[in-house]
Amino acid sequence: MTAKDATATGAGPHDTSFFGHPRGLAILFLTEMWERFSYYGMRGLLIIYLTQHFLFSDTRAPLIYGAYIALVYVMAIFGGALADKYLGQRKAVTFGAILLVMGHFGMAFEGSGSKETALINGHEYEFTLIGRGGDAIPIVKSETGQSVIAYNDDASQMLVKNPEAVGLPAQVPTASYKTKITRQPLYVGILYLSLALIIAGVGFLKANISTIVGDLYGLHDVRRDSGFTIFYMGINLGAFMASWTCGILGIVYGWKYGFGLAGIGMSAGLFIFLKFQPWLEGKAEPPDPEKLKQKVFGPINLEWACYSSALLIMAVAITLIMNPAPAASLMAATGIIMVVFLIWYSFAKVDKQHRSQVWAAIYFALAQIPFWSLFEQAGSSLTLFTDRLVDRSIAGWSVPAPVFQSLNSGFIFIFAPFIAWMWVWMGKRKIEPSTPVKFSIGIFGVGLGFLALVAGMKTTGASGLTPVIFIFLIYWIHTMAELMLSPVGLSAMTKLAPAHAAGLMMGTWFLYSGLSNSLSGVIASSTGAETIGGKIINVAAAKAGYAHVYTNVGYVALGVAVFMFVISPLIKKWMREAA
Repeated sequence: MTAKDATATGAGPHDTSFFGHPRGLAILFLTEMWERFSYYGMRGLLIIYLTQHFLFSDTRAPLIYGAYIALVYVMAIFGGALADKYLGQRKAVTFGAILLVMGHFGMAFEGSGSKETALINGHEYEFTLIGRGGDAIPIVKSETGQSVIAYNDDASQMLVKNPEAVGLPAQVPTASYKTKITRQPLYVGILYLSLALIIAGVGFLKANISTIVGDLYGLHDVRRDSGFTIFYMGINLGAFMASWTCGILGIVYGWKYGFGLAGIGMSAGLFIFLKFQPWLEGKAEPPDPEKLKQKVFGPINLEWACYSSALLIMAVAITLIMNPAPAASLMAATGIIMVVFLIWYSFAKVDKQHRSQVWAAIYFALAQIPFWSLFEQAGSSLTLFTDRLVDRSIAGWSVPAPVFQSLNSGFIFIFAPFIAWMWVWMGKRKIEPSTPVKFSIGIFGVGLGFLALVAGMKTTGASGLTPVIFIFLIYWIHTMAELMLSPVGLSAMTKLAPAHAAGLMMGTWFLYSGLSNSLSGVIASSTGAETIGGKIINVAAAKAGYAHVYTNVGYVALGVAVFMFVISPLIKKWMREAA
């Protein structure tokens, strides 16, 4: 989840005001903490919100989710480029934070929700839920009253608990009616607009706030890695807090409260960044402040033209989120075109001495795709699986599904220092695995995690709930795999990129991170189960569907990992002295 959220460059004076680090790091730590709080707070609720409140199908909702997450990373390239060339990172981060506040508060405008209705024996009935999340109770409503419903093992019959209250027989064949979903166009529009605002906001803020961290330190300042470690812990602290607070509020008390708290968190981040900007001591200012005042067209100067580009980003985002299936194909085509361009670039613009290093950078950018496409199931299919098909009871408390997303951040807190120490220990003994081998271990781990979860599913029969320990297990395995791949990949990209193409290579990394997230939505959509009123009706079929998909992707990941391990000597050779 979070290791891929940090990267940097820079130079600066020897300020030791903040525990031996520049005091500007404190502002950036808190701003990024609250930004990640808002991002992961909303992310934890999003897939359940789409399926239960707006009643998007299990096929469409993950595609929307995947397109959204993909665009968040892809648009960071544009925000970073505008900041480097015109705005400067401080202005870009401020503008991005404002967009994020608007987007997160927009998510709190939920309306009354979509309605799923059916004509049964000439009368209209509504299927809905009491509550939210996996513990929500499905009911059927009529003009005369409402009744709790359930389904038999093969979902061929709807079982009506109080048939006299709604004027139905005790058993209704599910094949005897078809449901219709009616959505509120205004609130669906607000949903798309809010997601687009968040995409544009993260695009302006994400890469740029990391760049400011680098600007606080001189190029050879020994505190640089330590500073980024502190910043990185802020990212994980925000993500961890969000899963507990926004996740519980949204599921237990109401969607608007969870999304609203995410907005409050982002507002706190914006306030801190604006209030304490003098602590940055002039860092991250526009490269040419006077140029920003030049008129571009009419009364609009260059600075406002940069801000106005957010409208274009939002228009593209809304179009792709509304049409997520074509969006996945478009992003795949973009990835192929980018590979062709980078290979051409390596021959046309890079000298022979560094050409193979560019090839290695291309390899690592592509090699992350199988990892993130499976790892990011955490926010989509894995959250739905946890919500619906896992016994979430711990010490008598039925834990809301979004809370389990905090496991990734929690495990990073615990195990990241150990992994960092382990590489140093192995390096001193000259037994540290090469970067390509670490990548193959990461891919192997993400596949192994899904196979472990499938093994857990099989312990409780066809329709039994999976023990919650296996959710802890998959998150732990995936977190350890992330620590093998994500920070290592970012480090490799900075070392392999030619000096004149550092931005291009880092942008390539984020581009393929985004494409991976798009693919994650496609994979998640293949786990889709049949629902009525936002609740699955055939537990056994749903469980079998998840097991089938997770088994297949698990074995594919293992196969890819073995292939990557076999070719790792070649990739290491391409890396030359950067290995």
